[in-house]
Amino acid sequence: MTASGISSDAVETFMSVERSYFIERNPKSRELAERARQSLYGGVPMHWMADWSTPYPLFVQSASGARFTDVDSHEYVDFCLGDTGSMFGHSPAPVASALARQSTRGLTTMLPGEDAIVCGEILSKRFGLPYWQVTATATDANRYVLRWARAITQKPVLLVFDGCYHGTVDDVMVRDHGGETVHRPGLVGQVYDLSQYSRAIPFNDEEALEQALKQGDVCALLCEPAMTNIGMVLPDDGFMQRCRELTRQYGALFIVDETHTISTDIGGCTRLWSLQPDFFVMGKPVAGGVPCGVFGCSEEMSQAMQAAKARINQAAQSPEGDSHAHGHSGMGTTLSANALAMHCMRANLEEVMTDAAYEHMLPLAKQLAAGFRQVIAKHDLPWSVTELGARCEFQFCAKPPRTGAEAEAAFHDELQMALHLYLINRGILITPFHNMTLCCPATTPADVDRLIQTLDEALTALLAIPGARS
Repeated sequence: MTASGISSDAVETFMSVERSYFIERNPKSRELAERARQSLYGGVPMHWMADWSTPYPLFVQSASGARFTDVDSHEYVDFCLGDTGSMFGHSPAPVASALARQSTRGLTTMLPGEDAIVCGEILSKRFGLPYWQVTATATDANRYVLRWARAITQKPVLLVFDGCYHGTVDDVMVRDHGGETVHRPGLVGQVYDLSQYSRAIPFNDEEALEQALKQGDVCALLCEPAMTNIGMVLPDDGFMQRCRELTRQYGALFIVDETHTISTDIGGCTRLWSLQPDFFVMGKPVAGGVPCGVFGCSEEMSQAMQAAKARINQAAQSPEGDSHAHGHSGMGTTLSANALAMHCMRANLEEVMTDAAYEHMLPLAKQLAAGFRQVIAKHDLPWSVTELGARCEFQFCAKPPRTGAEAEAAFHDELQMALHLYLINRGILITPFHNMTLCCPATTPADVDRLIQTLDEALTALLAIPGARS
């Protein structure tokens, strides 16, 4: 018996049956998987696409709203939604129309249009930060904000929470190991020691936070208001406010990454909880699924950025008095704020990411969380459910975790993948790697009921295997 309450032998037996069923019902995906291995590394365009629970990748034919269809013509209810990239549904009509309009008016020019101004105005009103910049991804946004934080404070160390996710920024690829910052396991090609300039501490640990900031070398705390990638971990009451207070006290900046937690409220946790960050970052969902990211800053940071830039330009002047710093800040790509992304972002902010959308999504997520709890209780399992806005997750631990380490300790990869595969085989997709779900404006109460019922059926079948509880 494992901490999850189900034996590993039973999980393997269950998984074997589901693998065979998947292979039987997905012959066209299998053909494409074999063909893909001839030209794509690992048989997929990005290596992690092979990390799902399926014996080979499930190839998608089309997606719309809260559903997608695979190449074998099976339809799925999608509670993953591109891990937030399609948080408001696949191909929302206003964004699809914006794509069509802009396709004949230019895709990228390295020059701004009115769309950029409208997006800036909406973002300012929604999140309470006056100035905005647009990037290609949230990873880029985090990378650029980190450059600004170091330039402004002239301090080298980035502080993050153990188990955080902020895209693929090098500086965040660290973990806390017994009070020591170490590289994340499996990190590929890392040749310099990230712990020189990055520090990882446990989430919800106010003492560790203050001790880290007291050292005086921290440029910024970069955090999600609630952790969402190592399993959902909510902040203790008042913890985020203490993050704001302590960063101010010790001269560090407070950067809030709401790429995932924007599912909580139209103004994110930032507005809902009055976090008052120095910088705000958001990616994936901001342009309705079109690659785009943004970061906003306060008035004080805007002035500090100008001062830092002037100082750096002055230092970069040659003996002849010519500055070589302009245009070489290490920030921005030629596709940042391209015309296509800006037009789609405007459509998404004006017509898709609305109060009405959240009024639909949030109650459904509550319904789903309640259903998960009922199923867990019915089967007498030592599991818990964590919910945040339009998200919820069932976790293989009796109490919701308070730190990344606790969330990770509750992982049971084989059980999670077996349950995911059972759901996939019956036309339901949830987020891979852990058990997180997301409701979008196109999700229906019937979709939620279907997921709850199918999970119930999965557990009934699994626990009926001899020795499952022994």
